[in-house]
Amino acid sequence: MFLKIATCAVSLLCAGNTVAQDVTYRTSIEPIWRAQCMACHGEQAPERADFLLDEKGYAAKSQGPRMDTYEHFIAFVGWPDTGALMRRLDDGTGKYAGGKPGNMYVHLGATEGERAAHLKVFKAWVGKDAWNLNRARRRGDVPAITQEQLNRVKLNY
Repeated sequence: MFLKIATCAVSLLCAGNTVAQDVTYRTSIEPIWRAQCMACHGEQAPERADFLLDEKGYAAKSQGPRMDTYEHFIAFVGWPDTGALMRRLDDGTGKYAGGKPGNMYVHLGATEGERAAHLKVFKAWVGKDAWNLNRARRRGDVPAITQEQLNRVKLNY
């Protein structure tokens, strides 16, 4: 009996790890992005540098920076906009969020359940314990991201 329970427990643990490892940009993130984000962040959206020159103007037109390719997308996780994706999509429970969801969290789904499920996928994609709201440089009470934090980021294609 003990062997059967132990075997079942090991199987469940391995299944959980497999699910996390199977989260990739192509199979998990891109479909969510296409359904929830493409209208404002597609190929018609401005490049990041252009967006930064007139953020308010683009926001008034419901346009964010271009994020329609893997290369465009990961710039908002790693560098140059370290943590931007996490800050925008966070549900308010992230360290330094102060209980306030990011401004794009509402766009992760039509219901709270859908948003929570999509956020879970994004967190798994970024990597175990890699979801953080830090930037490349310290801002206010939020310290700069550390090398140790960056090493946790996975972003499987």
